[in-house]
Amino acid sequence: MEGISSEAFVLGCSAIGAGLAVIAGIGPGVGQGIAAGYGASAVGRNPGARGSIMSTMLLGQAVAETTGLYGFVVALLLMFVKPLMP
Repeated sequence: MEGISSEAFVLGCSAIGAGLAVIAGIGPGVGQGIAAGYGASAVGRNPGARGSIMSTMLLGQAVAETTGLYGFVVALLLMFVKPLMP
């Protein structure tokens, strides 16, 4: 009975790691949805402050999105860059 080769093991672990890295996009999605809801609520309570509320909300969403983008970049690297083979 022959075992799995080391190259296949590394490629399989890279695929699993890429899947886990993409899961990192769930957090920013939830956070941005919550921020948008609170922003809409704040604008509803005080329409005069719409500009400052929207700019603060969009800045916060941009910062929150960076973690999702980092996860996506890591997933792309794991899938398409030749991993170090033993």
